[in-house]
Amino acid sequence: MLEKLVNGFESFLFRHRGWVISIFVLLTAFLGYQASQLKMDAAFVKNIPLNHSYMQTYLKHQKDFGGANSIMVAVEDTSGNIFNPVFFDALKNVHDQLFFIPGIERSQVKSLFSPSTRFTEVVEDGFAGGPVIPADYVNDDMGLAVVRDNIEKAGIVGRLIAEDYSAAMVSAQLMDFDPQTGEPLDTIALAAKLENELRGKYETDTLKVHIIGFAKMAGDVADGAKGVLLFFLIAIAITAVMVFLFSRSLVLTLLPLSCSLIAVVWQLGLLTVVGFGLDPMSILVPFLVFAIGVSHGVQIINAVRQRVLDGQQTKAAAASAFRSLLVPGGVALLSDTVGFITLLAIDIGIIRELAISASLGVAVIIFTNLILLPIVISFFDIKTKEDNGRAERSKAFWQPFSRFADIRVAAVVLLVTAGVYALGLKGASEMKIGDLQGGAPALHADSRYNQDTFFITDHFSITTDVMTIITEAYPEACTYHDALERIGEFEWQVGNTPGVESTASLASIARKVNAGFNEGNPKWEVLPRNTSSLVQAVGQIPTTSGLLNGDCSVMPVYLFLKDHKAETIEAVVAKVKAVSAELNTDKIQFKLASGPVGVMAATNEAVAEAQTPMMLYVYGAVFVLCLASFRSLRATIAVILPLYVVSTLAQALMTKLEIGLAVSTLPVIALGVGIGVDYGIYILSTMAVKLRDGMAVQQAYLEALQERGSAVIFTGLTLAIGVSTWFFSALKFQMDMGILLTFMFLVNMLGAIIILPALTAVFWPNRR
Repeated sequence: MLEKLVNGFESFLFRHRGWVISIFVLLTAFLGYQASQLKMDAAFVKNIPLNHSYMQTYLKHQKDFGGANSIMVAVEDTSGNIFNPVFFDALKNVHDQLFFIPGIERSQVKSLFSPSTRFTEVVEDGFAGGPVIPADYVNDDMGLAVVRDNIEKAGIVGRLIAEDYSAAMVSAQLMDFDPQTGEPLDTIALAAKLENELRGKYETDTLKVHIIGFAKMAGDVADGAKGVLLFFLIAIAITAVMVFLFSRSLVLTLLPLSCSLIAVVWQLGLLTVVGFGLDPMSILVPFLVFAIGVSHGVQIINAVRQRVLDGQQTKAAAASAFRSLLVPGGVALLSDTVGFITLLAIDIGIIRELAISASLGVAVIIFTNLILLPIVISFFDIKTKEDNGRAERSKAFWQPFSRFADIRVAAVVLLVTAGVYALGLKGASEMKIGDLQGGAPALHADSRYNQDTFFITDHFSITTDVMTIITEAYPEACTYHDALERIGEFEWQVGNTPGVESTASLASIARKVNAGFNEGNPKWEVLPRNTSSLVQAVGQIPTTSGLLNGDCSVMPVYLFLKDHKAETIEAVVAKVKAVSAELNTDKIQFKLASGPVGVMAATNEAVAEAQTPMMLYVYGAVFVLCLASFRSLRATIAVILPLYVVSTLAQALMTKLEIGLAVSTLPVIALGVGIGVDYGIYILSTMAVKLRDGMAVQQAYLEALQERGSAVIFTGLTLAIGVSTWFFSALKFQMDMGILLTFMFLVNMLGAIIILPALTAVFWPNRR
């Protein structure tokens, strides 16, 4: 039945070749125009699991206390002393410039020049205080001396002033939209403004500007992603040379490359049609689409070339190649597509868009490389030199490989595979979830952004590595001793967790204020039990401090962490959960989490929760498609088992190379499995026909290698070389993906050549 459908489809297409090509030309023109409208999109909300419980807390209180989408600008005086007029002029200019950049939440801009940056001191009559930069400030030595005294009284050293007085901080929260246009905030355009209007204007030989925050990181990642075009051109050049060496024909080199580029154009155009932009993750997908397209195109030209060598005319050879490869190639590409679609199970926007982007790209290869390519080839008169010794040389070359299907060699292969799998499983079990290095994991340690991060981390006691625990209580809760005492107990217990550098809450600040009301005596640094005294202490702390909301029903506890490495976040989250369980009541709840590290914690948990289901979905989809194609459980297991071994080894490699399982690396396993299954399907589909005809396993494998082996090895090498160019990327996450995909493409190819035939020798014992 299937064979009749394929034959009928082939007959229809090749009878109407001109119309088919015309339709492809029109579609390519339309989607090419759509691709030209594609824009970069790196919205913050795409990078977080919005439905996670932590993020529900984050979004609920984002308006009152800001979120994780913040910017920190440290202005450094290279002399090591900020108290000079030139520095303070520059600091004020940076503050003012940042204040007026569209998309900045102006009420949240904080620096020495913010009116909310105040000092309080105990004097004979009680308290005195005011802005750190007084209204009558004059930028001279006397004025700077007053500011220096006020800074020390305000207790902002380590927060707004570097601990060694070498730099000062300007920080701000970002809006989700551009107030001028009402459109979602263009993060990449904002990053360019920060670079040009802050660093570009105010950095000199004596002043350095350090900028960190999600928006700036996204901009730097986007700048690094521009280099992808160069890698793409290099990959095309390398692939072209390899295809020519394989086909020995200029026509058979240009046609699969052209059809693969058409697939890339279609994929990019379809992204615009479905309303997506191109983010730093999905910008890598065209690489994969091109490489996968070439790999399937090589199967087509290999089949056409062999038939032409056997004496067929080009049109007949192309039609025959189409008939023989439509089903196995279609199943392989459907397996890829369904494998990528399984990534939709991960509740992170950037991964879901990657899943859709990759699925669209691989699906169109069915049309451009399995349908269009053989039809276009049929218009050319392919000439090949007659080679009478070709079959004998091919058989002699593949004969040693066929011994993998001999039961004695197969037993050794499977024992070695089991041993390697056991070692891999041990390494995979030690794989960490989350980032394993400091700074932005998407960028190299020596990148400007990470150097800025390290400077701020080294010179300030607070950085963007902040986790905010939201205390939800009842109105006016801060005027009751029990409520604040409970918050103080929570802060003290969590603050003593390894990895927490410092903490801040309404309770700890109220203690200091109470001491101030009592001549600064440290013995009075406690929470008053008397309500009127407590109101007096809390009343000195404005809502602009971020320590309480308007009716005092929500009071955050800020945890400043030493870094955002996976083990640090895990330890702090575990401690917060344990202490919360102990201190939570019906009236007071400590809830995870806001702040940049709160977002990372939610993301890490989402990745950890998605890992196993994703693998089950990927292998389940591949299993069903292979079973439907081969209609044999043995054949299906023979294809899937090597893939599973390689997936485990890839996870062990991640452990060895200290690559954590994160948003950027989670899709790699699914990509590797989806693409790696192609090798086994092509080889076993050829073997299956011969096995059904009663041929011995070893002979069936030998003939499958003669027919498809060269193309399979070429495919593995092409894919691996294509992504290996990523090793030199300016983006660390792209380099990590390149290492892992290169490993999976090569080892999956070896698995199809070595492990698959060994399994067939075991599964078909009556054909030895």
